[in-house]
Amino acid sequence: MTHLMIPANIFEQMVTQAKAQAPVEACGILAGRENKVEKLYEMTNADNSSAHFMLEPEEQFAVVKDIRSVGLEMLAIYHSHPFTPPRPSQEDIRLSLTPDVAYVLVSLKDSCRPSVRSFLIKNGKVTEVPVEILQEQR
Repeated sequence: MTHLMIPANIFEQMVTQAKAQAPVEACGILAGRENKVEKLYEMTNADNSSAHFMLEPEEQFAVVKDIRSVGLEMLAIYHSHPFTPPRPSQEDIRLSLTPDVAYVLVSLKDSCRPSVRSFLIKNGKVTEVPVEILQEQR
């Protein structure tokens, strides 16, 4: 994956979810085609923690099944950092078990200006993937 395109409305959905669930880390899955996100799946943080997240396994299974049924692919797993910058923590790196998807981080450190970054994480190696927020065409 060379870059990830996220429509502005989907970015806003992630931010809204992150703010609503703070101080717990919000999480979910982004699906689409050809590096462009088309659908957001809000999910439950099974750990209910402000320091880490774990996708609820049954929910994750249902989401993956739905993604396949509508002809999309999983592009990214996202979660929020309520108090820290949008960079993977050591815990994030250790628990990144899906090497072929991006890990998107939404930071609320500056709650007036939420920020987003994306990374590929494979075997403990972190590579940033540029994120483009797509504005609506008028």
